[in-house]
Amino acid sequence: MPITLAQAQVNSTNDIDYGVIDDFRRNSWLFDNLVFDDTSTPATGGGSLGYTYVRKSTGASAAPRAFNTEFVPGKATRAIYSVSLKPYGGSFEVDRDLATLGPAQSNEVNFQMPELLIATRERVVRDFLYGDTAVDANGFDGLSKGLTGTSTELTTATNWVTPNTSLLAAAEFDKIDIWLSKLVASRVGSATPGMPGSVNPGTRALLFNTVAFTQFQRLMRLANLATETRDNFDRIIPTYKDWALIDIGDRADGTNPIIPITSNVSEIFAVNLGLDAAHMASVAGAPLIRTWLPDFSTAGAVKLAEVELGPAAFVLRSTRCCGVYRSITVQ
Repeated sequence: MPITLAQAQVNSTNDIDYGVIDDFRRNSWLFDNLVFDDTSTPATGGGSLGYTYVRKSTGASAAPRAFNTEFVPGKATRAIYSVSLKPYGGSFEVDRDLATLGPAQSNEVNFQMPELLIATRERVVRDFLYGDTAVDANGFDGLSKGLTGTSTELTTATNWVTPNTSLLAAAEFDKIDIWLSKLVASRVGSATPGMPGSVNPGTRALLFNTVAFTQFQRLMRLANLATETRDNFDRIIPTYKDWALIDIGDRADGTNPIIPITSNVSEIFAVNLGLDAAHMASVAGAPLIRTWLPDFSTAGAVKLAEVELGPAAFVLRSTRCCGVYRSITVQ
């Protein structure tokens, strides 16, 4: 059965995994709302984990016809795609004589583990958006690659810095509304409506870097469109109509935003989340996240700790469910 991190957290078998999943959820709206289709099984003989699905490209066409004539034939288009699931995570080493130095809340293990969780979250999100197996065969293809050349990729240049009146801001939202109108919401979510931790049909978000997020909120204030809601963690989530507005943030090293800015120009992503839209694939019957803490009860001076998410991969069921708005001047 497809699951979310909230449902995986309930089923976690130890307090450590429970706490790690809780950290993923609390610190990432996207992770908290992702659906994982846990149906992948090893290929015969083992060695690989694949997930095959059908991606819809265009819908069927319909129109009136004149009497004594036939309808013009048309059909929806789709193609078969396969993705390979990959494990994400990392590890760190701790000397047993240094592990507990200082206050418990700041000792080496308690310092390194949150940093590893931040890096793991960031790398999965980065590949969710920009993954390309031609660049890194150990990852998966992401949203940007899947949307290139589609009807929901908008490349017309626009400027979010110069509008300084409500009228000019409203003109920008006219462009945004036309773009968003092309997108189709998920009809099933996680296919478990009403179940605790499920993702409801129609869960959607606009994903920004911090600069674009700030400019978008400025435009909303100018156009008197600013709204917000609270989620299950009592976080204040800005919204535009029924879209959650999410600042994806920076790379783990803090050097650059995950959604890059090049010559003051950036882009935003629109995602509909659900089994018929954008989701993740994971392994059947396996935990989504596993944690191994250093075992100082056995011989050996240097001990290893690890965190692993997956194996998992991104799945884009339909190019109509997500979009990317490129060429936006944000600073």
